[in-house]
Amino acid sequence: MKTISIIDAKNHVDEEVKIGVWLTNKRSSGKIAFLQLRDGSAFFQGVVVKSNVSEETFEMAKELHQESSLYVIGEIHEDKRSPFGYEIEVKSLELVGESQDYPITPKEHGTEFLMDHRHLWLRSTKPYAVMQIRNEIIRATYEFFNKEGFIKIDAPILTGSAPEGTTELFHTKYFDKDAYLSQSGQLYEEAGAMAFGKVFSFGPTFRAEKSKTRRHLIEFWMIEPEMAFMHQEQSLEVQEQYIAFLVQNVLDNCDYALDILERDKEVLKSYTKTPFPKISYDEAVELLQNSGEFPDTKWGDDFGSPEETYLAEHFSMPVFVLNYPKAIKPFYMKPHPTREDVVICADLLAPEGYGEIIGGSERETDLDNLTAQIKKAGLNEKDYEWYLDLRRYGSVPHSGFGLGLERATTWITGEEHIREAIPFPRLLNRIYP
Repeated sequence: MKTISIIDAKNHVDEEVKIGVWLTNKRSSGKIAFLQLRDGSAFFQGVVVKSNVSEETFEMAKELHQESSLYVIGEIHEDKRSPFGYEIEVKSLELVGESQDYPITPKEHGTEFLMDHRHLWLRSTKPYAVMQIRNEIIRATYEFFNKEGFIKIDAPILTGSAPEGTTELFHTKYFDKDAYLSQSGQLYEEAGAMAFGKVFSFGPTFRAEKSKTRRHLIEFWMIEPEMAFMHQEQSLEVQEQYIAFLVQNVLDNCDYALDILERDKEVLKSYTKTPFPKISYDEAVELLQNSGEFPDTKWGDDFGSPEETYLAEHFSMPVFVLNYPKAIKPFYMKPHPTREDVVICADLLAPEGYGEIIGGSERETDLDNLTAQIKKAGLNEKDYEWYLDLRRYGSVPHSGFGLGLERATTWITGEEHIREAIPFPRLLNRIYP
């Protein structure tokens, strides 16, 4: 008799197998008990027929509590009525670990309650499906960038300088020096690009923002590619190809998880069609002003969630908004060649109300201009001497972007709250829910 995982049930139809599982729910009707089982690979049903098992086995099936762990031995059968498509006809049960008074019952619970019990909520069907898709996005990310000739380098988590100013940084001490939790690996990726041509990092980043929106986190994982000898137009092509690749791989490899979430696969398929629409910031402001919904929008404003939602829904596709005002963007972005008031950058806005999923730009290459911008931003030039060296010694046009893993996962899964894409309840994210 073979020990298998639930996900492999399709390969063992009409065979007797053994599976280690947890009980998620149960019901009985006198002569038959239905056990809802999970093992981390999938969920399916175990059927215990009183006349086909020992009295001890049937009594155990009726008395089991939610989240008790056990081994089930039985025969796999096809079950076209279930979303999974297979079930196990139980022959015997072996209790491994008993569970009493499990706090997350089959009834409805609020988001705050579930987040406070995240260590247990991960066992439920929705987090299972979200994490399966999140894992596929991670796997596909490595495949995409490896296939495209990128090399992964790891930026430091404790840094002495800030890519986007110090107001959103967590401060700490590195022995006798000031240090900060990284808000981005970008500046270090630029150094990597000057050495290897095309690089990417994939690591944790931190933003000291007391945000209470469903889009923002204090700690999240960021994918940040950086590319030498590349202008913004080429970078946009990489970005849309990357997004289309992620969505297609989720469609190809996460069918079961998408079904659990009841995600519209036809909608996802539409996001694999490139090129994505592109509009300038100027055109975006005009669209908002003419919509009748945003009469107070004026040139120079940074867009909030409602504005981003409207723009993406206008196209029903991910849409690039190009060349934002210089005053609302970080110091490292390259000025537009014919305008002093905007920089060469782009945000990719996702439809269905999920907002910005990528932010990117072409980087300033002129040493004097970059030095002036660092001073203007109120930053200490000495902290950025190493960064300025990149312009002193063989500077080239280069561009890059960043994608937040959790926000991208939330969009692709169609879930309402970004916190549902976090594996564990980090302390920082619980301070400001």
